[in-house]
Amino acid sequence: MKQQKRKSYLSDLKDEEWERIKPLVREDMHYGPKGRSKYSRKEMLNAIFYVVRTGCQWRDLPNDFPPWTAVHSQFIRWKEKELFEKIHNFLRSSLRKALGRNPNASVGIADSQSVKTTEKKGSVGLMGARKLKVGKDIYWLITLD
Repeated sequence: MKQQKRKSYLSDLKDEEWERIKPLVREDMHYGPKGRSKYSRKEMLNAIFYVVRTGCQWRDLPNDFPPWTAVHSQFIRWKEKELFEKIHNFLRSSLRKALGRNPNASVGIADSQSVKTTEKKGSVGLMGARKLKVGKDIYWLITLD
């Protein structure tokens, strides 16, 4: 029996996005008794992204996704294998390469207590470099390529 196509959500991966990260999502899913996964890796990621975007509880996943228990279990396995960090690092370095920068940032420092927000009447933008003095120590908030 062919599975019906479900309605799309804003959190769904577009086909070209999926193709970029597909090699990182290995065939390490839980396999059923017939030797293959019952749900696609892309659908599992779409369900996880839905939870992240909407903030809903796992149990509140819409019924057109795989069962929440399967999605949550897969999320835990991928989290333990650091898949989400691997995807993040891959996409960040790919973007930096496309921008003509070093794939890995050499420095990135932030001191959240020193940065004024708009709530505290600070500016929306940040200066490129900012001197921070804490006691006798001086820190700089900077980013370099």
